[in-house]
Amino acid sequence: MESQRCVPQAEEPSGHRADISALPAPEIVEQLLHQAQRAGASDIHLHTSEAGVAVAFRMDGLMTPIAQFPAEVAERIFGRIKFLARLKTYQESLPQDGRIDKHLVHAASDIRVATYPTVTGEKIVLRLFSTGAVTGLSDLAFPADAVSELERFLRQNSGLLLLTGPAGSGKTTTIYACLRHLAASGGRHIITIEDPVEQVVPGVMQTEVCEARGLDFAKAARHLLRQDPQALVIGEVRDEETACIAVRAALTGHLVISTLHAGSCQGVFERLLVLCPDRSAIASAIELVLNQRLMRALCSRCKGEGCPVCLQTGYKGRLPLVEWLRVEEPLRAQIRSREIRAVAPHRTLEESARDVLRGGLSNQTEYRRVFGL
Repeated sequence: MESQRCVPQAEEPSGHRADISALPAPEIVEQLLHQAQRAGASDIHLHTSEAGVAVAFRMDGLMTPIAQFPAEVAERIFGRIKFLARLKTYQESLPQDGRIDKHLVHAASDIRVATYPTVTGEKIVLRLFSTGAVTGLSDLAFPADAVSELERFLRQNSGLLLLTGPAGSGKTTTIYACLRHLAASGGRHIITIEDPVEQVVPGVMQTEVCEARGLDFAKAARHLLRQDPQALVIGEVRDEETACIAVRAALTGHLVISTLHAGSCQGVFERLLVLCPDRSAIASAIELVLNQRLMRALCSRCKGEGCPVCLQTGYKGRLPLVEWLRVEEPLRAQIRSREIRAVAPHRTLEESARDVLRGGLSNQTEYRRVFGL
């Protein structure tokens, strides 16, 4: 594991390794980006301190230390990143947000850049947007009956699908798979409200919120309903107004997909009833609730022992754990009466995880981490 914390090395023609900290800043930045993409990282974190800058990749949801650069190199790296993202290179005391075009760094996807001041120095997070490995419902690796429920919902003309789970649980990936399925089916006017737009889906009208300009989810939803959408994706239900708009749209002939932060299928109704007090409307609007998590898979090369392919973590890739609830008429009546205890998913997340363990695809350590045991 100690080798993860050394300065990254570049291959020389002779096969020897060379310290890349001596390279020009543009080459260091590109090498870090390419290494992160090869490793399947979702983010690159660069955090300054008196010693320099520590680099870590977020891989399969967890932080993995990668490198340590001296202070003089860190200054050049940060300046290059800000220049590429069209940020103020001299600004270190205020947060900034930008984006790097993939063509500027020969990357597979655009990179979102966010800077933030800390007591030890500036921090930069580079978000590597997905290149669209998941192109449809069949690529989600969900159980067949869960895919069948999603397909059934997407054939409908109206109703609300709510996806739930903590940050990094795969909700966005599921939404894009649903979007591509809807777009491929054709014949519908599809509009999204996202923060941010991570993938461009042909045939879909996509909107990115910008609260700095006053365009939040609620305002965008109000105006986009006037564009006569047949299917509407609201990236997240964050407030009362957005919740009521989503419910009302589902009741007035729109197919609506959104996410809501809750810990379970039951928690979705508990939270939504707080945001939107019309329990009759909620009971009538919601058609499907899907709660998901991601569990790290053992590296197929080393079987969990740690190797260069998995950067010595023992894990490579993630597996979805999913539970879902189809809202039928008996349950609607119970929701109208606030009998939320009656909400129970088809199969629990724990049952899904135990199936993964029985297949030898992950281990007990990862099981305990996912469920906080």
